[in-house]
Amino acid sequence: MEVKIGVQYAPREIVLESGQSAEEVEKAVSEALSGKAPLLSLVDDHGRKVLVPADRLAYVEIGEPTARKVGFSAL
Repeated sequence: MEVKIGVQYAPREIVLESGQSAEEVEKAVSEALSGKAPLLSLVDDHGRKVLVPADRLAYVEIGEPTARKVGFSAL
């Protein structure tokens, strides 16, 4: 699952590939925004944990992973 996180006052967004389902990511985001959790905590495919303060979240985009095209082919 590809997740893009926009952070207030940061020039770039955070992009990560996560093994979590869309429902798990959405639940973590809603808990952070509702005040149940002070941080948005997600784990990427390499086991690294990404922590973002809930009050600095600008947006979270949840999408399918992009397939990487390899090689040359005629279209």
